Amino acid sequence: METLFWFSLSLVVYIYIGYPIVIKLLAVKPKTIAADGAYQPTVSILIAAFNEEKEIESTIRNKMALDYPSDKLEIIVVSDESEDKTDEIVESIAAESSISIKLVRQVPRKGKTSGLNLIVPKATGDIIVFSDANSLYAPNALIELVKNFADMQVGYVTGKMVYTTEDGSLVGDGCSSYMKYENWLREQETQVGSIVGVDGGIDAMRRVLYEKLNADQLPDFVQPLKVAEKGYRVVYEPNALLKEEALDDPDREYSMRVRVSLRALWALHDMRQLLNPFKHGVFSFQLISHKLLRYLAFIPLIWVFLANLYILDEGGIYILAIIGQLSFYGLAYKGKQHTKDDDAPVYYTLPYYFTLLNVACLHATWRYIKGEKQVIWKPRAG
Repeated sequence: METLFWFSLSLVVYIYIGYPIVIKLLAVKPKTIAADGAYQPTVSILIAAFNEEKEIESTIRNKMALDYPSDKLEIIVVSDESEDKTDEIVESIAAESSISIKLVRQVPRKGKTSGLNLIVPKATGDIIVFSDANSLYAPNALIELVKNFADMQVGYVTGKMVYTTEDGSLVGDGCSSYMKYENWLREQETQVGSIVGVDGGIDAMRRVLYEKLNADQLPDFVQPLKVAEKGYRVVYEPNALLKEEALDDPDREYSMRVRVSLRALWALHDMRQLLNPFKHGVFSFQLISHKLLRYLAFIPLIWVFLANLYILDEGGIYILAIIGQLSFYGLAYKGKQHTKDDDAPVYYTLPYYFTLLNVACLHATWRYIKGEKQVIWKPRAG
């Protein structure tokens, strides 16, 4: 049991600390991007919406107000058989807009991925940008995204999401400790070559690289993997900012994390050929370390705890270890009670978010093993 304890502990340390150290070392000689702020290709912004009458107008007007030539911009909204006034609002804005705005209605309801498959062939932009129906971009976000496509090796670009309160002000500096950690990893992975995870609400890719996906596939996971498989770079642009309202309801946050984790596991299953390091080298190593092992980190975490209980009488270090684990999960419980507090201390919020993610991954893995898939869901409710 001691061997199991130390092996499991070492694996946990590698997943969260060891991999970042390794990727930082690999980034010592960074791959540059030949970005050009004056590069302004035609752009199609694609928005998938279901019952978004409360959000869709502000989202569309936000895109209309971006610092980008209006004659090079179009907006296409696919309404996934919305039952509220989403369609009417889009058509009303389109009627008065100088920017091309199109509404496409998907019937019957098939989910976001099918909706994107439906509207991408109707897009005319050289670059397609994926926006959620509640995503608000900074004025220069589009310029910051597309400047990277001046480099012909770049096929996919993701921006940076920051969290806001209901009144639009930033939560803290806009990023949770977890997101700071993830964004730092993306910066390092970009310097190595390509990143293996994107935000989804502020992504752009070359239209010619888009591939039609199955309805159950997660587009903001599978599409960038397919782009990387073709030999193009998938990069992170920290200056392209997306504002999204933070979820302060633990149940909604948990449901969303389970859904995303489940779809990501199926994405890894569908793209499992990229897990072969003999064929895909460093990118495969990144995908295994950053994604596969991260989604399965609950396994060594469970074994660390159970093995620790079994070997408590083997020495004082194991007593300290179990005290440390119990204290950590106690702080996570306190963190759950402070989810609505913007100024909650990091020693509450970080253990809470860490635990929530791993429990959600456990739940998602169980659903994956049972063969379950989730194609459609209610906006911001999971």
